[in-house]
Amino acid sequence: MLQIAVCDDDPEAVRTHRETAEDCLRQNKSAGKIMTYTSSDNLLYDIMEDHFFYDLILLDIEMPGNTGMEIAEKIRPYLPGVKIIFITSHIEYAIDAFELSIFRYVPKDDAVGRLLAAIQDALKLIGLEEGKTYKIQTSSRLEKIPYKEIYYIERDGKNAGITWSGGVSRVRKSLQQVYEELKAEEFLYIDRGCIVNLIHVMKIKDSIAVLKDGTSLPISRSHLQEVKERINEYWGAHI
Repeated sequence: MLQIAVCDDDPEAVRTHRETAEDCLRQNKSAGKIMTYTSSDNLLYDIMEDHFFYDLILLDIEMPGNTGMEIAEKIRPYLPGVKIIFITSHIEYAIDAFELSIFRYVPKDDAVGRLLAAIQDALKLIGLEEGKTYKIQTSSRLEKIPYKEIYYIERDGKNAGITWSGGVSRVRKSLQQVYEELKAEEFLYIDRGCIVNLIHVMKIKDSIAVLKDGTSLPISRSHLQEVKERINEYWGAHI
C-alpha cells in the first residue's frame, strides 16, 4: 500500500491536494493511505521521531516552522527514496528544488492540472522501482539484485561490474548483454563503458552525472545530449 503525505499550512490547499491524490490512486487502481498535515513541524516529527514511512510527499515550500526546503533536506537520511512534489507560488525556488533532487515542482497558480499529472508520474515511477531484480546465476552462486538498488554498471575487462547498495557484483557478460537483459527505461548509457540508473541521478553538471550518494560519473561528449534529453523525459519538467 502506498503511503502519501500532504503538507500545507493552508487547510483548503490540503483538502484540494488530498482529493487530487485520491483521484490519482483511483485512476491507477492503487491502494494507498493519505496523511494530511497543516504543520510542517508535525510532519518532520512523525518522520524523524516516530519513523513514519512515505512513498510520496506533496509539500508546500513557504510554511511557518520548518519550510518545505528544510524538510526535504532533513528527511533524506530517513526516506532516501521518497518522491517529493513541491507546490508553491514562488518559481525562484525551482533551481534549489532540483539541487535537492525533488521529483517535480508545481506552481500553485496551475496546480489543478499539473498536480494530477505530477502525482500520476510519481506513482508510475514508484511502481517501476518496485519488484524488478537482475539475476546473476553461476554454477556456484545465485544473486538477485533489485533494480532500484543499482546505481551504475561498468565494463570490467570481460565482465560487467554492477555497483549497487550491497557493493559491487560482477557478471561474466558484456555491458551490452547486461543492458539488453535489464530491458528497463531507467538504465541509460552515459559512456561506452558505463550505464547509469536514472533513478539515482541527482543532477548533470559540467558533463558529470552526480548521483544521490555523491558518486560522480563522467558523461562522454557523444552521449551528453541524449542523456539530458532522456533525463528530462524520465523525470518530467520541474517548471
